Amino acid sequence: MRCRPYNGRITYDVYVNVKIRVRMNSLEHELHYPHGDTLPALGSTLQVAPGVKWVRMGLPFALDHINLWLLRDEVDGRPGWCVVDCCITRDETKAQWEQIFANELEGLPILRVVVTHMHPDHVGLAHWLCARWNAPLWMSATDYNAARLGTTTTGFGGDMAARFFASHGLLDDAALQTIRGRTGYYPNMVPAMPERYARMMDGDTLHMGGRNWRCISGYGHAPEHISLYCEDLKVLIGGDMMLPRISTNVSTYDTEPESNPLKLFLDSIDKFAPLPADTLTLPSHGKPFRGLHARIRQLHDHHRDRLAEVLEACQQKPHSGHDIVPIMFRRQLDVHQITFALGEAVAHLHALWYRGELTRVRDADGVYRFSAV
Repeated sequence: MRCRPYNGRITYDVYVNVKIRVRMNSLEHELHYPHGDTLPALGSTLQVAPGVKWVRMGLPFALDHINLWLLRDEVDGRPGWCVVDCCITRDETKAQWEQIFANELEGLPILRVVVTHMHPDHVGLAHWLCARWNAPLWMSATDYNAARLGTTTTGFGGDMAARFFASHGLLDDAALQTIRGRTGYYPNMVPAMPERYARMMDGDTLHMGGRNWRCISGYGHAPEHISLYCEDLKVLIGGDMMLPRISTNVSTYDTEPESNPLKLFLDSIDKFAPLPADTLTLPSHGKPFRGLHARIRQLHDHHRDRLAEVLEACQQKPHSGHDIVPIMFRRQLDVHQITFALGEAVAHLHALWYRGELTRVRDADGVYRFSAV
C-alpha cells in the first residue's frame, strides 16, 4: 500500500493503511449494495433514504474518501438539516462543504452537527461547521473530551507512546525517536473543538425530521463511538463500527495500556444483531449495504482466525507484540505503519491474555512477552 513520505510529522495515511489492512472481497457476495457503483460526486449528494443524503468527501490519504450524512431535521419548530460527521480540517474540505451549502440544502440551514467519534476524519471540521451555522455539536462525552485533549499542543504520541511501544518490543532507536516527535499529527487535522456540546449516550433518542434515531454505543475502535439507528427507515448509520470489505482498526494504545479493546469491539458489534436483516447500513468508508448480520459474522470470523494465529505462535515460544506484527501483517511496513500494526497486535495478545490462554512476563529489557498457558 502507498504511504506518503514522512514530512516531519506522522501522516494520517498510517492510520488508514492499517485500518484497511484486511480486504474481504471474497465475502462481498454476502452483502448487497443497493446503489451499485453509483457514488455521489465530491461536493454533491445522493439520497439513500427519505430525508437522508449521502455526502462523499475526499481525503488526501491512501483511503481517499469518507462518507458523511445529511438528515432532515427540525429544532424548535425550525426546519433544516443535521450533519453527521465532518471530515478533516483543510481548505479543500471547506470548499466541498460550501458546494453542499449552496446546492444541496434546499435553502435550509444546518441545525446541528453530530459526530460519531473523535478520529480526525470524523471530527476535524466540527468547530468550523458549528461556528459557520451557529449549530450545536452532539457527541459522546468520552470522545468529546478525548478530542479536546488531542487538540492540545502535545496531541497524542510523544515520549509516553515511545515508552509504550518499547515495552512491547519496538526497540529500534530511530523508530522510537520518530514516535517521540509525532505529537502534532492530531491537532494538524483537528485544530480546535467547539467549547460546548450536547451529550449522546447509549439508548438516547434523537428526534430529527419527524423520525427517531436511537444511539448505539460502541467500543474498541474509539473511546465511545455512537452509531444511529432509525426504526422507521430501517437505516443504521454505522460510522466506523460496521464497514464493508475492510476491517476497523482495533488497537491498544499508550493512554490505556492494559485495555482489552478487541473484546469491547466484538461485544459492541453484537449490539447490532437484533436489528432487522434488511437494515440499510451507512458506513463511514465504502458503500451503503444490506447484509448486516452476515457482516457481523464475517468480522467475528476474521478476528477468530487472527487470534488463532497469535495463539499458535505463542505456543511455539514467547512473543512480544512486535514479534506478532509480521504474523498478522504479511507485508513490509514502515515505522509509522508499524505503530498502528503493533497496537492491533497487542490488542489480540491482550484478548487472549484476559481469556487466560496466555501468560505475560516482563523481561530484563522491560519487554512484555506472552506465552501460551
